[in-house]
Amino acid sequence: MSYTYKYPKPSVTVDCVVFGLDDAQKLKVLLIQRGIAPYQNKWALPGGFIGLDESIATAAARELKEETGIDKVFLEQLYTFGEVDRDPRDRIITVAYYALINIGEYVVKARTDAKNAKWFSVEELPPLAFDHDRIFSVAKERLKGKLRYQPIGFELLPSKFTLTQLQRLYETVLEQKLDKRNFRSKILKMKLLVDLEEMQAGVSHRPAKLYQFDKKRYQELEQKEFNFEI
Repeated sequence: MSYTYKYPKPSVTVDCVVFGLDDAQKLKVLLIQRGIAPYQNKWALPGGFIGLDESIATAAARELKEETGIDKVFLEQLYTFGEVDRDPRDRIITVAYYALINIGEYVVKARTDAKNAKWFSVEELPPLAFDHDRIFSVAKERLKGKLRYQPIGFELLPSKFTLTQLQRLYETVLEQKLDKRNFRSKILKMKLLVDLEEMQAGVSHRPAKLYQFDKKRYQELEQKEFNFEI
C-alpha cells in the first residue's frame, strides 16, 4: 500500500566549486555555460539534480564528470543552500561541494547540458546564474580558513614544487603577502617536505630546489594534534 505525504517535497540539487592553480600561480575556478533554461548561456557552477537512486556525493561526482569531463577528484561537502527564491523553477535546495585540483592534470570538456566549460580567475568572474556567486564566496572563505590548519594547498601544486611556488600559493589564496624568511623557516621546521635533491629545470633565472609533500609524515603528526598554521 502506498503512502501519501501531506507535506510538499522540495527538489534537491548539487553544485561543485572546483578550484585550480594555473602555471602563473593564479587561483581559478571552473565554470560551465548553461545550454538550457533557466539562465541559458549564463555561466554557473557545474551541478544538477540528484537521482532517486544515488547518494548526494555520487550525484556531485557524476554531474561534475558529465558537464566538465573531470573525474575521480576528492569532493568535500561545503554547505547546504536553501533560500526559498534561489531557483526560479521550483523550491530547490542545493548541497554544494568543493574540490582542489592541479589544472595541468585534467582536460576540461563541456558535455550534456553545458555548452562550454572554462577556467576563470577568481578575481574576474562573470555574473553567475542562480545564487552561485554566494556559493562561490562561501567556498573561497572555506578554502582560506582550511589552508591555515591543513596542508590542502599541496593538491593545487605539481607533485614537485619549489618553496617559492608554495609561498605564492599561500599568498594567492590568503590574499596577503608573507615574509619569505619566516614562511620558509616555519614550513621547513614542520618537516613535511621531502628535499628531492633536484633543481628546477627550464627556467631563465637561477634554478631552485624541488620538494615533495610527505603525506605519510603529515598523517602521523595529525594524530598528535599537530598545528599546521602558517
